[in-house]
Amino acid sequence: MKTEEEIKDIAIQTITKEYLAIENLKNYINEDFIEAVQQIFYSKGRVIVTGIGKSANIATKIVSTFNSTGTPAIFMHAADAIHGDLGIIQPEDIIICLSKSGNTPEIKVLVPLIKNLGNKLIAIVGDKQSTLAKQADYLLNVYVDKEACPNNLAPTSSTTAQLVMGDALAVCLLECKGFTSQDFAKYHPGGALGKRLYLKVSNLYPNNEKPQVRLNESLSQTIIEMTSKRLGCVAVVSEKGNIEGIITDGDLRRMLSKSLNSNSQTAKDIMTSNPKTINEHEFAAKALNLMKENHITQLLVVNDNKEYVGVVHLHDLIREGII
Repeated sequence: MKTEEEIKDIAIQTITKEYLAIENLKNYINEDFIEAVQQIFYSKGRVIVTGIGKSANIATKIVSTFNSTGTPAIFMHAADAIHGDLGIIQPEDIIICLSKSGNTPEIKVLVPLIKNLGNKLIAIVGDKQSTLAKQADYLLNVYVDKEACPNNLAPTSSTTAQLVMGDALAVCLLECKGFTSQDFAKYHPGGALGKRLYLKVSNLYPNNEKPQVRLNESLSQTIIEMTSKRLGCVAVVSEKGNIEGIITDGDLRRMLSKSLNSNSQTAKDIMTSNPKTINEHEFAAKALNLMKENHITQLLVVNDNKEYVGVVHLHDLIREGII
Protein backbone atom coordinates (compact mmCIF):
# COMPACT_ATOMS: atom_id res chain seq x y z
CA MET A 1 0.00 0.00 0.00
CA LYS A 2 1.23 3.49 -0.89
CA THR A 3 1.69 6.18 1.75
CA GLU A 4 -0.71 9.11 1.92
CA GLU A 5 1.84 11.41 0.33
CA GLU A 6 2.51 8.93 -2.48
CA ILE A 7 -1.20 8.60 -3.21
CA LYS A 8 -1.51 12.36 -3.37
CA ASP A 9 1.46 12.59 -5.76
CA ILE A 10 0.05 9.89 -8.05
CA ALA A 11 -3.27 11.70 -8.26
CA ILE A 12 -1.59 15.01 -9.09
CA GLN A 13 0.59 13.35 -11.73
CA THR A 14 -2.47 11.77 -13.34
CA ILE A 15 -4.33 15.05 -13.47
CA THR A 16 -1.27 16.84 -14.85
CA LYS A 17 -0.74 14.27 -17.61
CA GLU A 18 -4.38 14.46 -18.69
CA TYR A 19 -4.37 18.26 -18.51
CA LEU A 20 -1.35 18.42 -20.82
CA ALA A 21 -3.00 15.98 -23.23
CA ILE A 22 -6.11 18.14 -23.38
CA GLU A 23 -4.11 21.36 -23.77
CA ASN A 24 -2.40 19.91 -26.82
CA LEU A 25 -5.77 19.43 -28.55
CA LYS A 26 -5.77 23.14 -29.36
CA ASN A 27 -3.16 22.39 -32.00
CA TYR A 28 -5.51 19.98 -33.78
CA ILE A 29 -8.42 22.37 -34.35
CA ASN A 30 -8.11 22.80 -38.10
CA GLU A 31 -10.14 22.97 -41.31
CA ASP A 32 -11.35 19.40 -40.86
CA PHE A 33 -12.83 20.35 -37.49
CA ILE A 34 -14.53 23.44 -38.92
CA GLU A 35 -15.96 21.50 -41.86
CA ALA A 36 -17.15 18.73 -39.55
CA VAL A 37 -19.11 21.28 -37.52
CA GLN A 38 -20.59 22.77 -40.69
CA GLN A 39 -21.56 19.34 -42.04
CA ILE A 40 -23.42 18.48 -38.85
CA PHE A 41 -25.02 21.93 -38.63
CA TYR A 42 -26.46 21.80 -42.14
CA SER A 43 -27.35 18.11 -42.06
CA LYS A 44 -31.02 17.15 -42.13
CA GLY A 45 -30.20 13.81 -40.54
CA ARG A 46 -28.90 12.71 -37.18
CA VAL A 47 -25.43 12.18 -35.80
CA ILE A 48 -24.60 8.50 -35.30
CA VAL A 49 -21.70 8.10 -32.87
CA THR A 50 -19.91 4.77 -32.75
CA GLY A 51 -16.90 3.10 -31.19
CA ILE A 52 -15.80 -0.01 -29.32
CA GLY A 53 -14.36 -0.65 -25.87
CA LYS A 54 -13.63 2.48 -23.83
CA SER A 55 -14.22 4.59 -26.94
CA ALA A 56 -17.79 3.28 -26.98
CA ASN A 57 -18.26 4.52 -23.42
CA ILE A 58 -17.07 7.98 -24.44
CA ALA A 59 -19.31 7.84 -27.51
CA THR A 60 -22.41 7.38 -25.33
CA LYS A 61 -21.51 10.49 -23.34
CA ILE A 62 -20.99 12.52 -26.51
CA VAL A 63 -24.40 11.38 -27.74
CA SER A 64 -25.96 12.56 -24.48
CA THR A 65 -24.28 15.95 -24.80
CA PHE A 66 -25.42 16.34 -28.42
CA ASN A 67 -29.02 15.47 -27.58
CA SER A 68 -29.17 17.78 -24.57
CA THR A 69 -27.88 20.72 -26.62
CA GLY A 70 -30.15 20.38 -29.62
CA THR A 71 -28.21 18.09 -31.97
CA PRO A 72 -30.13 14.80 -32.47
CA ALA A 73 -27.74 11.88 -31.96
CA ILE A 74 -27.80 8.09 -31.57
CA PHE A 75 -25.18 5.70 -30.23
CA MET A 76 -24.33 2.66 -32.35
CA HIS A 77 -21.88 0.11 -30.94
CA ALA A 78 -19.29 -0.80 -33.55
CA ALA A 79 -19.50 -4.53 -32.85
CA ASP A 80 -23.31 -4.54 -33.02
CA ALA A 81 -23.23 -2.48 -36.21
CA ILE A 82 -21.54 -5.25 -38.17
CA HIS A 83 -24.08 -7.74 -36.83
CA GLY A 84 -27.29 -6.00 -37.86
CA ASP A 85 -27.39 -2.56 -36.23
CA LEU A 86 -26.05 -0.91 -39.36
CA GLY A 87 -29.72 -0.47 -40.25
CA ILE A 88 -29.82 2.42 -37.77
CA ILE A 89 -28.05 4.60 -40.32
CA GLN A 90 -30.29 6.67 -42.60
CA PRO A 91 -29.14 8.35 -45.84
CA GLU A 92 -28.70 11.86 -44.40
CA ASP A 93 -27.07 10.81 -41.12
CA ILE A 94 -23.49 11.77 -40.32
CA ILE A 95 -21.28 9.21 -38.62
CA ILE A 96 -18.71 9.98 -35.94
CA CYS A 97 -16.36 7.09 -35.18
CA LEU A 98 -14.12 7.11 -32.09
CA SER A 99 -11.00 4.99 -31.78
CA LYS A 100 -7.60 5.47 -30.22
CA SER A 101 -5.75 3.29 -32.73
CA GLY A 102 -8.22 3.40 -35.62
CA ASN A 103 -7.16 -0.14 -36.45
CA THR A 104 -9.26 -2.45 -34.27
CA PRO A 105 -10.83 -5.35 -36.19
CA GLU A 106 -14.38 -4.11 -35.74
CA ILE A 107 -13.48 -0.63 -36.96
CA LYS A 108 -11.68 -2.04 -39.99
CA VAL A 109 -14.83 -3.95 -40.95
CA LEU A 110 -17.25 -1.13 -40.14
CA VAL A 111 -15.57 1.79 -41.93
CA PRO A 112 -15.88 0.41 -45.50
CA LEU A 113 -19.51 -0.44 -44.85
CA ILE A 114 -20.22 3.16 -43.81
CA LYS A 115 -18.37 4.45 -46.86
CA ASN A 116 -20.43 2.17 -49.12
CA LEU A 117 -23.60 3.68 -47.68
CA GLY A 118 -22.42 7.11 -48.79
CA ASN A 119 -22.66 8.80 -45.36
CA LYS A 120 -20.11 11.40 -44.29
CA LEU A 121 -17.64 9.95 -41.78
CA ILE A 122 -15.93 11.98 -39.06
CA ALA A 123 -13.06 10.23 -37.28
CA ILE A 124 -12.03 11.11 -33.75
CA VAL A 125 -8.84 9.09 -33.69
CA GLY A 126 -5.34 9.14 -32.21
CA ASP A 127 -3.41 7.76 -35.18
CA LYS A 128 -3.40 9.76 -38.42
CA GLN A 129 -2.01 6.78 -40.36
CA SER A 130 -4.71 4.36 -39.25
CA THR A 131 -7.40 2.73 -41.40
CA LEU A 132 -10.07 4.91 -39.81
CA ALA A 133 -8.12 8.15 -40.29
CA LYS A 134 -7.31 7.45 -43.93
CA GLN A 135 -10.89 6.61 -44.91
CA ALA A 136 -12.64 9.36 -42.95
CA ASP A 137 -13.99 12.44 -44.69
CA TYR A 138 -12.92 14.57 -41.73
CA LEU A 139 -10.11 13.75 -39.32
CA LEU A 140 -10.23 15.10 -35.77
CA ASN A 141 -6.86 14.23 -34.29
CA VAL A 142 -6.85 13.29 -30.59
CA TYR A 143 -3.30 11.96 -30.42
CA VAL A 144 -1.83 11.79 -26.92
CA ASP A 145 1.85 11.25 -26.29
CA LYS A 146 1.30 9.06 -23.27
CA GLU A 147 -1.53 7.64 -21.18
CA ALA A 148 -1.80 8.71 -17.55
CA CYS A 149 -1.49 5.02 -16.69
CA PRO A 150 2.11 4.35 -15.53
CA ASN A 151 2.29 1.39 -17.89
CA ASN A 152 0.99 3.50 -20.77
CA LEU A 153 -1.74 0.91 -21.31
CA ALA A 154 -5.07 1.78 -19.66
CA PRO A 155 -7.05 4.32 -21.74
CA THR A 156 -6.93 7.46 -19.62
CA SER A 157 -5.49 10.52 -21.36
CA SER A 158 -6.70 9.20 -24.72
CA THR A 159 -10.33 8.80 -23.65
CA THR A 160 -10.27 12.18 -21.93
CA ALA A 161 -9.04 13.72 -25.18
CA GLN A 162 -11.87 12.02 -27.11
CA LEU A 163 -14.41 13.35 -24.63
CA VAL A 164 -13.08 16.91 -24.82
CA MET A 165 -13.05 16.86 -28.63
CA GLY A 166 -16.67 15.69 -28.56
CA ASP A 167 -17.55 18.52 -26.18
CA ALA A 168 -15.83 20.99 -28.50
CA LEU A 169 -18.04 19.80 -31.36
CA ALA A 170 -21.18 20.00 -29.24
CA VAL A 171 -20.47 23.50 -27.94
CA CYS A 172 -19.61 24.80 -31.41
CA LEU A 173 -22.91 23.43 -32.69
CA LEU A 174 -24.73 24.88 -29.70
CA GLU A 175 -23.33 28.32 -30.46
CA CYS A 176 -24.03 28.00 -34.19
CA LYS A 177 -27.66 27.10 -33.49
CA GLY A 178 -28.11 30.00 -31.07
CA PHE A 179 -29.13 27.49 -28.40
CA THR A 180 -30.56 29.37 -25.41
CA SER A 181 -31.21 28.59 -21.76
CA GLN A 182 -34.89 28.17 -22.66
CA ASP A 183 -33.94 25.57 -25.26
CA PHE A 184 -31.89 23.81 -22.61
CA ALA A 185 -34.88 23.74 -20.27
CA LYS A 186 -37.01 22.18 -23.01
CA TYR A 187 -34.67 19.20 -23.14
CA HIS A 188 -34.23 18.97 -19.34
CA PRO A 189 -37.78 19.29 -17.95
CA GLY A 190 -37.22 16.80 -15.14
CA GLY A 191 -33.97 18.13 -13.75
CA ALA A 192 -33.31 20.91 -11.28
CA LEU A 193 -31.48 22.95 -13.91
CA GLY A 194 -34.38 22.69 -16.31
CA LYS A 195 -36.94 23.59 -13.67
CA ARG A 196 -35.01 26.74 -12.85
CA LEU A 197 -35.43 27.77 -16.47
CA TYR A 198 -39.10 26.98 -17.05
CA LEU A 199 -41.00 26.53 -13.76
CA LYS A 200 -43.03 29.62 -12.90
CA VAL A 201 -44.70 30.88 -9.76
CA SER A 202 -48.06 30.20 -11.43
CA ASN A 203 -47.18 26.49 -11.43
CA LEU A 204 -46.80 26.51 -7.65
CA TYR A 205 -49.13 28.84 -5.77
CA PRO A 206 -52.47 27.28 -6.92
CA ASN A 207 -51.54 24.18 -4.91
CA ASN A 208 -51.58 26.24 -1.70
CA GLU A 209 -54.38 27.74 0.32
CA LYS A 210 -54.97 31.49 0.05
CA PRO A 211 -54.80 32.96 3.57
CA GLN A 212 -56.22 36.46 3.84
CA VAL A 213 -57.92 38.81 6.29
CA ARG A 214 -59.26 42.34 6.08
CA LEU A 215 -57.66 45.34 7.76
CA ASN A 216 -60.09 45.37 10.69
CA GLU A 217 -60.05 41.61 11.28
CA SER A 218 -59.63 40.64 14.94
CA LEU A 219 -56.45 39.02 16.20
CA SER A 220 -58.23 35.78 17.03
CA GLN A 221 -59.67 35.46 13.52
CA THR A 222 -56.27 36.29 12.05
CA ILE A 223 -54.69 33.47 14.05
CA ILE A 224 -57.44 31.06 13.01
CA GLU A 225 -56.97 31.98 9.32
CA MET A 226 -53.20 31.60 9.48
CA THR A 227 -53.39 28.30 11.34
CA SER A 228 -56.02 26.75 9.05
CA LYS A 229 -54.14 27.63 5.86
CA ARG A 230 -50.80 26.33 7.25
CA LEU A 231 -48.46 28.61 5.33
CA GLY A 232 -47.05 30.60 8.23
CA CYS A 233 -48.50 33.88 6.99
CA VAL A 234 -51.65 35.69 6.07
CA ALA A 235 -52.17 38.54 3.60
CA VAL A 236 -53.98 41.65 4.78
CA VAL A 237 -56.13 42.89 1.89
CA SER A 238 -58.37 45.82 1.13
CA GLU A 239 -61.99 45.63 0.05
CA LYS A 240 -60.78 45.65 -3.59
CA GLY A 241 -58.46 42.71 -3.00
CA ASN A 242 -55.25 44.70 -3.07
CA ILE A 243 -52.49 43.84 -0.63
CA GLU A 244 -52.12 46.19 2.31
CA GLY A 245 -49.70 44.11 4.34
CA ILE A 246 -48.63 40.71 5.61
CA ILE A 247 -48.66 39.03 9.01
CA THR A 248 -46.30 36.11 9.62
CA ASP A 249 -46.23 33.69 12.51
CA GLY A 250 -43.09 35.52 13.64
CA ASP A 251 -45.05 38.80 13.77
CA LEU A 252 -47.67 37.13 15.97
CA ARG A 253 -45.10 35.73 18.38
CA ARG A 254 -43.36 39.07 18.73
CA MET A 255 -46.64 40.90 19.27
CA LEU A 256 -47.89 38.43 21.89
CA SER A 257 -44.61 38.63 23.78
CA LYS A 258 -44.92 42.42 24.03
CA SER A 259 -48.65 43.02 24.46
CA LEU A 260 -50.85 42.06 27.37
CA ASN A 261 -53.97 43.52 25.73
CA SER A 262 -54.00 41.74 22.40
CA ASN A 263 -57.76 41.26 22.19
CA SER A 264 -58.31 44.84 21.06
CA GLN A 265 -55.80 44.67 18.25
CA THR A 266 -56.68 44.15 14.60
CA ALA A 267 -54.79 42.88 11.58
CA LYS A 268 -53.93 46.46 10.64
CA ASP A 269 -52.19 47.01 13.99
CA ILE A 270 -49.72 44.17 13.63
CA MET A 271 -49.21 43.79 9.88
CA THR A 272 -46.04 44.68 8.00
CA SER A 273 -46.89 47.17 5.29
CA ASN A 274 -45.51 46.98 1.75
CA PRO A 275 -44.61 43.28 1.90
CA LYS A 276 -42.46 41.55 -0.70
CA THR A 277 -44.56 40.28 -3.59
CA ILE A 278 -43.95 38.49 -6.86
CA ASN A 279 -45.92 38.38 -10.10
CA GLU A 280 -47.46 35.00 -10.90
CA HIS A 281 -45.70 34.94 -14.29
CA GLU A 282 -42.20 35.21 -12.85
CA PHE A 283 -39.90 32.18 -12.72
CA ALA A 284 -39.81 30.18 -9.52
CA ALA A 285 -36.04 30.70 -9.44
CA LYS A 286 -36.64 34.46 -9.04
CA ALA A 287 -38.93 33.74 -6.10
CA LEU A 288 -36.12 31.77 -4.48
CA ASN A 289 -33.66 34.62 -5.01
CA LEU A 290 -36.08 37.12 -3.44
CA MET A 291 -36.53 34.87 -0.42
CA LYS A 292 -32.78 34.50 0.02
CA GLU A 293 -32.12 38.23 -0.38
CA ASN A 294 -34.79 39.18 2.18
CA HIS A 295 -34.37 36.23 4.56
CA ILE A 296 -38.01 35.21 4.27
CA THR A 297 -39.75 31.90 3.58
CA GLN A 298 -42.85 33.02 1.71
CA LEU A 299 -43.93 35.56 -0.89
CA LEU A 300 -47.36 36.92 -1.65
CA VAL A 301 -48.26 36.38 -5.29
CA VAL A 302 -50.03 39.03 -7.38
CA ASN A 303 -51.49 39.09 -10.89
CA ASP A 304 -50.89 41.72 -13.55
CA ASN A 305 -53.49 43.95 -11.88
CA LYS A 306 -51.56 43.82 -8.59
CA GLU A 307 -54.35 41.75 -7.04
CA TYR A 308 -53.49 39.15 -4.42
CA VAL A 309 -53.87 35.62 -5.80
CA GLY A 310 -51.95 33.37 -3.40
CA VAL A 311 -48.73 32.44 -1.64
CA VAL A 312 -45.55 30.70 -2.76
CA HIS A 313 -43.57 29.10 0.06
CA LEU A 314 -39.95 28.04 0.33
CA HIS A 315 -41.19 24.48 0.84
CA ASP A 316 -42.76 24.58 -2.64
CA LEU A 317 -39.35 25.35 -4.14
CA ILE A 318 -37.62 22.65 -2.11
CA ARG A 319 -40.23 20.11 -3.18
CA GLU A 320 -39.64 20.94 -6.83
CA GLY A 321 -35.87 20.68 -6.43
CA ILE A 322 -35.26 24.34 -7.31
CA ILE A 323 -32.82 24.75 -4.41
